[in-house]
Amino acid sequence: MLRSVAVIALPEVAVFELGVLCELFGYDRTPEGLPGYEFSVCSVGRAPVRTHAGFSMTPDHDLTPAETADLIAIAPNDIQDPPAEVVEVLQRAHARGAWIMSVCTGAFTLGAAGLLDDRRCTTHWRHTDALAERFPRAKVDPGVLYVVDDNILTSAGTAAGIDAGLHLIREEQGSAVAAQIARRMVVPPHRDGGQAQFIETPMPSISCETLQPLLTHVLETLDRAHTVDTMSDLVHMAPRTFARRFRAETGATPHDWLTNQRVLLARRLLEDTDLGIDAVAAKAGFGSAQNLRHHFTQRLSTTPQGYRSTFKTKI
Repeated sequence: MLRSVAVIALPEVAVFELGVLCELFGYDRTPEGLPGYEFSVCSVGRAPVRTHAGFSMTPDHDLTPAETADLIAIAPNDIQDPPAEVVEVLQRAHARGAWIMSVCTGAFTLGAAGLLDDRRCTTHWRHTDALAERFPRAKVDPGVLYVVDDNILTSAGTAAGIDAGLHLIREEQGSAVAAQIARRMVVPPHRDGGQAQFIETPMPSISCETLQPLLTHVLETLDRAHTVDTMSDLVHMAPRTFARRFRAETGATPHDWLTNQRVLLARRLLEDTDLGIDAVAAKAGFGSAQNLRHHFTQRLSTTPQGYRSTFKTKI
């Protein structure tokens, strides 16, 4: 049962995300019939902690509450090598089966404690490559809002910390409690999709040794029925030779590259136009709304209509 929560604040702690943890677990909702948590914000030696917003805060607790907490949460920070005391308290918490949660770059602290080794995990999409490089044994998933692996819970940026916290409350105390807290916070109790839909991916600039004219042509005519055979004909290559050259120059198969460009175009049309889903599918070269939904959902973990409702440009 989730009864006690300790949040560890490290230097350059992100204020908003720290506030998310405080709102989720530190706000007393017992008068409303909701469970309460013994909540502590901790720092090493109760030392003042500088925030990323330029002011300092002084927690009321050292790391002692983290030794017995049911949940230890790490807010985002800029520390690459956390203090040994923090690493050790996390390792002891994991050994005793406590929940351990990170928000955004807090995942780097868990990685430094060895808690991401051979585990699925995530962080903000801007930092997933760095997390994977720093901790090569971690199984970093850049396309999700949060990941639960055993008793380790990692979340992506900002609002994903709310998603992860509500998921944990739902697991520990039921859907009704999570839904009531979400309603109190005026947030959805569960969001569909993953952080892939929030990654800003511009239409690509083309710079290939021999295939640049072809790729430019394809990008300008995505509504047409391009295939490996038709594209290879345009550059006077055998299909198999073309496929090898294409992969060597772009790093992707012709099919994957073409599908990704069509999804990118569909995103722009959904954001910036009032075209219906059938028209978007036609202009992006998917041929039918069904094909558009299939590929769009596969790559962005949300439907075209769901994406439009979130990102449609308001004028």
